[in-house]
Amino acid sequence: MISDNTYADKLITIADKEIIFRNYYFPTGKKKVVPFDDIEMMIVVEPSLRRGKWRLHGTGGFKTWFPLDVNRPMRDRIFIMSLKNQRMDIGFTVENGEKAEEILLSKGLIEKR
Repeated sequence: MISDNTYADKLITIADKEIIFRNYYFPTGKKKVVPFDDIEMMIVVEPSLRRGKWRLHGTGGFKTWFPLDVNRPMRDRIFIMSLKNQRMDIGFTVENGEKAEEILLSKGLIEKR
């Protein structure tokens, strides 16, 4: 059941205590589940070449991994998540950036700039 404090689309689900990324792993397309407790910080950035606007899947610099999103170049924002005790960040997009950002802010997961 989706409540006002959760979000789901074809790319991710933001649940009560975790984020589920669909089509995370290459080439299997399996999902990855990240508990909120494993998130060190998250920021929201404007899409650019440097920030992964054209990175449809995988990594270009071995610092940030992007789950599959063939429509990433058309998205209005990119979320960058650092995980505790992991070198690789997760960069992701969603279908409704405004709504997802609102929910992630309400959960205290996005670092305000």
